[in-house]
Amino acid sequence: MMPCPICKKTVAPGDPDFPFCSERCRIIDLGNWATGKYVIPGPPTSISQEEDEG
Repeated sequence: MMPCPICKKTVAPGDPDFPFCSERCRIIDLGNWATGKYVIPGPPTSISQEEDEG
């Protein structure tokens, strides 16, 4: 058993929405990624480096 990352309800590993407790929490998490609320840390880049790669 582990807590849902969004609402903290207990979720069993076999639940269909695991690791979330429901489709609602799954959609909230997806929205957080889409809006940039979550980020994966990495080395800082300058704007000129990003333009060169794109």
